[in-house]
Amino acid sequence: MHRALGKGLEALIPATSNMKGKSSLDKQTYRDSVLNVEIDKIKPNKYQPRQKFDEQKIKELSDSIKEKGVIQPILIRSVGDKYEIIAGERRWRAVKELGLKEIPSIVREVIDRDMFEISLIENIQREELNPLEEAEAYRQLIEDFGLTQEEMSKRIGKDRSSIANTLRLLKLPEEIKQYMVEGLISAGHARTVLSLETPKKQDYLVKRIMKHHLTVRQAEDIVKKVKGKGLKERKEKGKNIELLQIEQDLQRIFATQVKIAYRGGKGKIEINYYSEEDFDRIVGILKKKK
Repeated sequence: MHRALGKGLEALIPATSNMKGKSSLDKQTYRDSVLNVEIDKIKPNKYQPRQKFDEQKIKELSDSIKEKGVIQPILIRSVGDKYEIIAGERRWRAVKELGLKEIPSIVREVIDRDMFEISLIENIQREELNPLEEAEAYRQLIEDFGLTQEEMSKRIGKDRSSIANTLRLLKLPEEIKQYMVEGLISAGHARTVLSLETPKKQDYLVKRIMKHHLTVRQAEDIVKKVKGKGLKERKEKGKNIELLQIEQDLQRIFATQVKIAYRGGKGKIEINYYSEEDFDRIVGILKKKK
């Protein structure tokens, strides 16, 4: 069963009453109340793991707020005579776009690390981070706040292996990272590309993935061929080296696994496909060869 992410925001937001300068309100009441805070007194979270905001989604949220109001207050912390967003930057941006002067807010006093963790958890739960933003956030928790992968696993509720695999994405060349950001390849594709040891081989594979719209499984099959895995085993079974070479040539043409069975001048050629789109792609290639 998949574990819930983290401890939940309330468990990570200590309810302290360090509210100097707020004497007009009872400290306990201030801490637990929803307050209307001036938009201009609030600034974005300096530890916001999300690097890009979808302007269209902000517009859609603005339209919803215009019709129904802000249903869920944002979380903020006091910084001098202003405030910093802990969670809810999209709502803040949407309200600001509408030209409203105030936004419902709950004030909490938290340290930098907890603030970063809360923002990371909120974004992961809402599935609003791309894999590279998530990887960069993990890196920052390790390098800036001294957390181990094991500690992160416990605090944000993700398996250590998942965190490690996500961190590996930071090793990709910048060009391939950009392909991920643009949605041209998935994180699964990227991890497969990383299994190749040189940038030249990585570039070769990623270009094939994009050109032929390969699945992750197809990309993994190509990695096996590039690394030569399986070739030695088939040689040991006595398959003709010329047939093996033809198989590899056909695999390059069709960007999928191809097997040739040959005996006494007869046999068959088997071309694998993994989806209806894959089937149509292969049929298209065959028709062009006429």
